[in-house]
Amino acid sequence: MLLFISFSMLTFLIECQGDCPTRCVCDASKSVQCYRVTTVPKAIPTDTRKLHLGHNNIKQLRASDFGGLNGIEELALSSCGMEATEAYTFSTLTNLRTLELWKNKLKHVPSKLPSNVEVLKLGNNRIQALCEADFEGLAKLKVLDLQNNKISIIHSSVLSSAVSLENLILDSNRLELLSGPLRLAYLKRLSMQNNRLSSLPLNFFNFLPSLRFLSLSGNKFLKIPQGMPPSLWSLKMDKNLISELEMQDLNYLSHLFELSLSENQISTANNALTLSNLSTVDLSKNQLKAIPAGLPSHLRMLDCSHNFIQKITLQEFSGVCGLKHLFLEYNNITNIDLDALQHCLQLSDLALEQNHLSSFPKGLPVTLVRLDLKGNNIQDICKETVKNLKRLQVLNLRNNKLSSLNPEVFTYVPRLRQLYLDGNPWNCTCDLIRIRDLLTAKQLEIKSGNCATPAYYQGENWLSSTKILNSCGYNIWHSVRGKSFLASYAKVAQNHDSSDINGPTDYEDYYDYDTY
Repeated sequence: MLLFISFSMLTFLIECQGDCPTRCVCDASKSVQCYRVTTVPKAIPTDTRKLHLGHNNIKQLRASDFGGLNGIEELALSSCGMEATEAYTFSTLTNLRTLELWKNKLKHVPSKLPSNVEVLKLGNNRIQALCEADFEGLAKLKVLDLQNNKISIIHSSVLSSAVSLENLILDSNRLELLSGPLRLAYLKRLSMQNNRLSSLPLNFFNFLPSLRFLSLSGNKFLKIPQGMPPSLWSLKMDKNLISELEMQDLNYLSHLFELSLSENQISTANNALTLSNLSTVDLSKNQLKAIPAGLPSHLRMLDCSHNFIQKITLQEFSGVCGLKHLFLEYNNITNIDLDALQHCLQLSDLALEQNHLSSFPKGLPVTLVRLDLKGNNIQDICKETVKNLKRLQVLNLRNNKLSSLNPEVFTYVPRLRQLYLDGNPWNCTCDLIRIRDLLTAKQLEIKSGNCATPAYYQGENWLSSTKILNSCGYNIWHSVRGKSFLASYAKVAQNHDSSDINGPTDYEDYYDYDTY
């Protein structure tokens, strides 16, 4: 049987490879991949459909390199150190659909590309200018990737032949000027991140009626560009110089579902976010002093971290019933109104780390799965603040001012799996050690921290220190009184058993943000 299998595999390889060139692998799907070559290999099978020559050392291409290979549909020549291509190099590849030339040293777009090309990837080269002739005849081109080149200007007519273009990527160039509108009726995605743009032509969007995704992050815009298509779904303008949002900036974008304005200088939003379909908003790393007013009811994610917000009020989240993920870390929050988030009926993740809260927030939504309160000034946790958090799985209280714990607190959070308590000034009494048993019995993943007092326990880890355990007569207590202690709290836990919790055991929409 082994001999038969070996013979069959050998026969299969011979049939697949046929007259495959040296240093190449040919397979039954008409795909050829070559390794450690410096020129395009001769004798490539004429019925090849996919030719992969990437990651070789091919410095230059000649017009004769692909003679007789009319059937090639996909050609990959990325990371070859290529510096130039002769005219008409690719013109004979009449069935070519995808051409990958990214990460080379090309200074120009290859000339006379075949008319059937749909995907052209020229990112990470040294192209400085584009001209209309570069794309002449490419009426079927749908994807054009020119990121990480040295292009400084784009004239309005340069892509006039690419009438089917749907995706244009111009990230990380040196763009300072767009001389006029791009007449691309089918363009859906336009990305010009990390350039030097400060404005767009007045009628720039008039000829982009199908635009859905627009990214202008990492430029020098002082305001949101006007005249964008109402059909726009996603707008990204992170890392610009925008200082305020006005209602008229966005109110006509009725289909917008994603807005990203991180790392600007925004201090006011002036009801600019009242868009019925808005689902994701990122306003992190700005200069906001309050939560923007007029948040839409269908908002699912709001990131206002790294701002100067001082308090959270009920009015700010009134009606925001669809919110699931709220990030408010690294602000100046000292106060959260009682039940401020009661209208957020689906909130699962709340990040409040690195603020100035002196107490555990009251009236948090029962839907919370993950709560991060790291780096505040919380001194105590009472059962009233957690008694409704039956779905809570992760609680981060690292680096607060806790010195003791109320054991009853943990009977109200039956699904708790991860508990972070380190970085607090623990007073390591025997009562705290008894709580240790309650926590370990629940099989939690715990970061317990070290003792601050009394002095003779200072620096000891109260979860594992044998010194403390022995001092509290742990072995005697554990064998006699410990069972009674745990039994009494087991009765309390029965009153808050997880069996009465609606919803699945594992919360299906678990947003994994960092608690460390």
